[in-house]
Amino acid sequence: MVTNLPAIGTQFLIDIPALDSIIGGLRRRGYEVLGPVVRGAAVVYDAIEGVNDLPAGAGDEQEAGAYRLTRREDGALFGFVLSPHSWKKFLHPPEARLFAARRDGRSFRLLNGGPAPPPRYAFLGVRACELAAIAIQDRVLLGESYSDATYRARRQGAFLVAVNCTWAAPTCFCTSMRTAPPAEAGFDLALTELVSSERHVFVIEAGSRAGAEVLAEVERHEASPGDRLEAERAIAAAKASIWRKVNTSGLRELLYEKFDDPRWDHVAQRCFTCGNCTQVCPTCFCTTVDDSSDVTGQQTERWRRSDSCFSQNFTFIHGGSVRMSAKSRYRQWLTHKLGAWVDQFGSPGCVGCGRCITWCPAGIDITQEAAALRADEEIAIGKGDAI
Repeated sequence: MVTNLPAIGTQFLIDIPALDSIIGGLRRRGYEVLGPVVRGAAVVYDAIEGVNDLPAGAGDEQEAGAYRLTRREDGALFGFVLSPHSWKKFLHPPEARLFAARRDGRSFRLLNGGPAPPPRYAFLGVRACELAAIAIQDRVLLGESYSDATYRARRQGAFLVAVNCTWAAPTCFCTSMRTAPPAEAGFDLALTELVSSERHVFVIEAGSRAGAEVLAEVERHEASPGDRLEAERAIAAAKASIWRKVNTSGLRELLYEKFDDPRWDHVAQRCFTCGNCTQVCPTCFCTTVDDSSDVTGQQTERWRRSDSCFSQNFTFIHGGSVRMSAKSRYRQWLTHKLGAWVDQFGSPGCVGCGRCITWCPAGIDITQEAAALRADEEIAIGKGDAI
């Protein structure tokens, strides 16, 4: 048992070998450590064994419908902004077998060979907006009225190492959604990377007893006022560089009022209804269920798979689908994400990560569409005033 734990909330300074020791400590505790790695032409989240697996010197350029991996000269381990993946990939997987059954005479017998128990996850590199996304999925999937067993098994005991952003992508709008760094809650450890020609260190703090126990095992010393100020300024500079905005004041009511606005026709002319935005979104949770059997008809399985409100079959009922047009499907997504989600779960379903902007092949920008609907309203008010 570790004694003399570092105080929760106290900031310390560690170097790269100490970060490697933290990863090793988590692995010794039985966690599967997942963090950013370069795969192909992108930074994604995957299993790591140490700091050598992290994308040192990797950066990224992101804009509407565009992503490019770049090279940094400073060797930063977290010099990119966001992966196309989110942690949802591990907590709410794109497919999961619900059960299997085999014919037993004139009935079916449920098989014991269900899905293997999920590993204990430790996530390294969780941004503030992603912490907010996980908190939203916790409310949706672990709420009092409904608890998802697959999510619960994967979320329970997960260890979260947050990384505060010290630069932002042009697609970020987390400041509008109140999810900007620094990370304030929901983490076990939180890092702020400081890179210069003189040093490469991390300001770190524990946010839980589990985090304090891991931190207690590595070499560290308390961060000086100068260290803390440098970290605060780096985070503040990243926030100040974010220019994309969403005016959330009265947005829920506005979206309800704009159900028949011609702007929906405009965006529908560009939308491919591919569902990329829902797949990269860290909060979207819609699924469908498929049943399949073997060719002999002796065994059957039921699988849950990711679905999207952009799918034509998503609203299929007897007689056909309710939302046949691209207009109706995009309107449903945007109105739910920024409006109806508040009615259901108490907050918007958007954390301002910007993934839906970057990975839309048509370059559709949710911030522009929300602003356009508000601009139509302001123009109408202006005309009314003139009359």
